[in-house]
Amino acid sequence: MTLTADSHADRLVLEAVGIALSAVSADARIAIAFSGGVDSSVLLDAAVRVAGASRCIALHVHHGLSAHADAWLAHCEKFARERRVEFAAQRVDVPRDAGMGVEAAAREARYRALKEMCAAYGVGTLWIAQHADDQAETVLLQLLRGAGLAGLAAMASERVSPGASVTRVRPLLNLLHAQLEHYARGQRLRWIDDESNADTRYARNALRHEVTPALTVHFPGFRDALARTAAHAASAQRLLDTLARIDMKDVSRDEGGALSHEALLAFDDDRALNLLRYWMRTLGFAAASSARLSDALRQLREVGDEHQLRIDHAGQTLRSYRGLVYWEAGGSSEPADETALAARSISELSWQGESVWHVPQWRGTFVFAPVDDVASAADAVPREVLQRAMLRARSRVGGERMRVVDAASAPSRTLKNLFQERGVPTWKRDVPLLYVGNALLFVPGLGVNRAVLDDAGGVDREANANAATDSAGPLIRIIWREDILLA
Repeated sequence: MTLTADSHADRLVLEAVGIALSAVSADARIAIAFSGGVDSSVLLDAAVRVAGASRCIALHVHHGLSAHADAWLAHCEKFARERRVEFAAQRVDVPRDAGMGVEAAAREARYRALKEMCAAYGVGTLWIAQHADDQAETVLLQLLRGAGLAGLAAMASERVSPGASVTRVRPLLNLLHAQLEHYARGQRLRWIDDESNADTRYARNALRHEVTPALTVHFPGFRDALARTAAHAASAQRLLDTLARIDMKDVSRDEGGALSHEALLAFDDDRALNLLRYWMRTLGFAAASSARLSDALRQLREVGDEHQLRIDHAGQTLRSYRGLVYWEAGGSSEPADETALAARSISELSWQGESVWHVPQWRGTFVFAPVDDVASAADAVPREVLQRAMLRARSRVGGERMRVVDAASAPSRTLKNLFQERGVPTWKRDVPLLYVGNALLFVPGLGVNRAVLDDAGGVDREANANAATDSAGPLIRIIWREDILLA
């Protein structure tokens, strides 16, 4: 196939795609994750020019999160049809109450759908249009999260997850977004602009629109520097993984499904934690925070062989029993050990009208927002309730109860049952409980304890809103926000 490259950007894009294509067998088909945005439009167009339309299939995921989602689907199908590329789409339901942000839930649903479509069409290689700006943003976000080497390694140009049937490839990872836009305009491509990309409430968008422009002015080479940081982290992580594989030979039991409790604890903390992280990745589990893993190792060192341990994480449960450490699927009939959550010091605040209260132990902030209409304000409490006694943020210790409905005759229920009813995963339940004095007032993800408001002579939602406000004082809505909302 004869290619013409009309500009420097054209040559860079076509060369990058050609390099990625050279790693694929000559008769293999390639799936392109196609959202319709400028980046994936460039990748699909270039893939057709380099590989030919017959070898490509465009895969689109319809999230239904935007009012324009149907129009985007129609645009993507037309774009592919114009290039004689086979097109497939899958609709997904993004859970809004799954204990994670909508963006994270959408990302998880998207990759799951792409994997399913690749399997359905017998394609083993998935190309994704992430580029150098995406890589820089990812490294910055991981730095802000305090991530370890695995996080700082960011996105690999090629990734094969353990047990995965699809190889994810990022042919454009070394190119700038501006270069892709130059290509798109030169080829007169039409693409979609997702309005959510301008929402700077999300950390990635805030970096893209407000931080990286300033870095470009003062540190013009920052993208290359961050890419080198990611490469160094990935190299160091590979060495740690090599060490972990060596350690697994002595510690692994049941073909890697369990670890020897005694052999694991023979290592020092750094080596044992490295082995635990590696073991979790080989099992396909979500990464755990350093604090959670450190607490798990502490408890493993403290429990004896005749005692059972239970630590919940990412829908799984870490157990220690009869000399073995192993994971089992969560949601068993056996009750969770609520005391497995790491204890933290109590934070206190004598509230005097502050709008925010940052509690760094939980990497988040309580926001106190004035509201005017009690009938439409969820989680609103009278101002005088917040000033009645010292506010305290405390960890769960097990057995806490609250009432989430207004009826005074309704029974209180355990937080565990309420979390389960609302579908909040176990690893998202480690949140600070907000007390006023010794009374539980508010729980992130569950809301206000109505029993406390009744005891305080608080708001009756069935009564007139203005009368309630006059009698109970101004209303304050309580909101919990994590420090960083990853997009």
